[in-house]
Amino acid sequence: MPLPKIIAIDGPAASGKSTVAERLADKLHYLYFDTGVMYRAVTLVALEKYESVNNEAAVTALAEEIQIDVHSSSVADGRKYDVVIDHRDITWQIRGPEVNANVSQVSTYPGVRRALTEQQRRIGSRGLVVMVGRDIGTVVFPDAEIKIYLDASLEERARRRYHEELQREEQVDFQQILDSLKRRDKIDSTRIIAPLKPAADAYIINTDGLSLEEVFKKVELLIDP
Repeated sequence: MPLPKIIAIDGPAASGKSTVAERLADKLHYLYFDTGVMYRAVTLVALEKYESVNNEAAVTALAEEIQIDVHSSSVADGRKYDVVIDHRDITWQIRGPEVNANVSQVSTYPGVRRALTEQQRRIGSRGLVVMVGRDIGTVVFPDAEIKIYLDASLEERARRRYHEELQREEQVDFQQILDSLKRRDKIDSTRIIAPLKPAADAYIINTDGLSLEEVFKKVELLIDP
């Protein structure tokens, strides 16, 4: 069976989808494309221009105007890919704390989602890509050859995020992480445009109690049974 040109991996925050997708892309020599970086890019530009993301019409207009591209890493500085806006490399700027604090709000704007869906399709249509997000299999590429939905309980995901941040030697509070994920889940699953849910024909993998290696083996079997 030939390898799929587009592999869609969706799921809630901290479900392990990014880690699995990155590893899969490395194995297949595909582009690893975390579509969340596009919402971060719009958030960054909005904060630079308006110092706020509260004006939905203005943020939507920005999303419609700017050209965002994602391609394989060109710099050996630990990045997984390059994120470029109008020829400006913003790969690391979109990971700042101010962007972190505002990206969820930007992702709820219907006009922003529509504009970025088109940009995601432009990049994904090149093929040989593992795309990660919350609506890839349902909205962005409903015809993707392989659709995977990674899930886990809220508590399991909070524990993973907690230990990730501990390893980065950051000051963390488990309850705060749990509450943050709960808020994010509500935003993602109740928004009007492209709510978080598995595609009808997605392979659903519950990762509770599974190691990364165990999850990856399950995914590998779906790609090359």
